[in-house]
Amino acid sequence: MSMIPPPSKSRYMAVHTFEAWENPYITVQPDMLTLHVLMADTNTSGLGAGGMFRPIGARRQEISISMDKLADAMTSVPQSSWPYGRVIAIEEAHKTPAAAEPLVRRNMEAVVAALSDLGVMVYDLNEGSLR
Repeated sequence: MSMIPPPSKSRYMAVHTFEAWENPYITVQPDMLTLHVLMADTNTSGLGAGGMFRPIGARRQEISISMDKLADAMTSVPQSSWPYGRVIAIEEAHKTPAAAEPLVRRNMEAVVAALSDLGVMVYDLNEGSLR
């Protein structure tokens, strides 16, 4: 994590959707986390980028992890997957049953605290603010 530069607000503050977000982001669920990582394009040519032969979706990876493996997972994300610097977006799982919402909220707080301990800023895309 120390090799990843500090966050660059000028690069990420204008992003307001997870589809446009290029850094890793986390979906918090009642019993696990999903880490979404956009791997860097190994082809440095701009020709065909994002097109049929080089779709962005092919570079997206989703990794399901338990809460206790968050630090290990974060340190495993390649440096090239952090174009905005050391900042990560976070969201609550969609369609969470009402009975599980308190657990998801507690997990959100625990994830934010764990990321803070790792020196990673947390950005709330929905509110456009840092946590």
